[in-house]
Amino acid sequence: MKIGGLTKTTLLDYPGNVAAAIFTHGCNFRCPFCHNGDLVIGNITDSDLIAEEEIIDFLAKRKNVLTGLCISGGEPTIQPDLADFIRMVKKMGYLVKLDTNGYRPEVLENLIKEKLLDYIAMDIKNTKEKYNLTCDLKDISFEKIETSVELIKKSGLYHEFRTTVVKELHTIDDLISIGRRLSSNDWYLQPFEANDKVLKEGYSSYTEIEITAFSEILQAQGIAVKVRAV
Repeated sequence: MKIGGLTKTTLLDYPGNVAAAIFTHGCNFRCPFCHNGDLVIGNITDSDLIAEEEIIDFLAKRKNVLTGLCISGGEPTIQPDLADFIRMVKKMGYLVKLDTNGYRPEVLENLIKEKLLDYIAMDIKNTKEKYNLTCDLKDISFEKIETSVELIKKSGLYHEFRTTVVKELHTIDDLISIGRRLSSNDWYLQPFEANDKVLKEGYSSYTEIEITAFSEILQAQGIAVKVRAV
């Protein structure tokens, strides 16, 4: 796999576990507010990548400390050898969490069937009507998004759906539309956080107070949602 980053210890990325996190290079979306822009389109050489063997050796040495590995990106499901890598990690006794945009449901389905995942976190970018805009792509198959949502819901695995709320891309009406369509008890709103790696400038965040107010409006309409602070 093309691994562009490693967080050796995290208490945030895998709920309930002391975990490590790896970040794969490349993505099939171009979300302009992405905070890992260097992993999406950055020019890299082999010397910039972390070898799989190095990750496996690290995990072997940390088995008495870590319980899980979070695989994030970029978008991990575009890596052709993702399943092979996860098999190695699972054989070591680790729990595996996958962060995904859900655009390759066939990969998700195979990973679920093979019981290679313990937790799935899927980003829900926006409403059906605004998915193209939010991903900065001309053509998006929303059916793929919906297929992944249903696969995850029916998987029996720990999971969450999450929407990064951007002032220029999301209104309360958008969030109501997302929540009604998603119909999940495991949906989180999280504020956009600007940094020097975002793909495009000009995007801003709602305050935590504003997002909390959005959640209260959603809950008043019978839509289950939680707020995740930065």
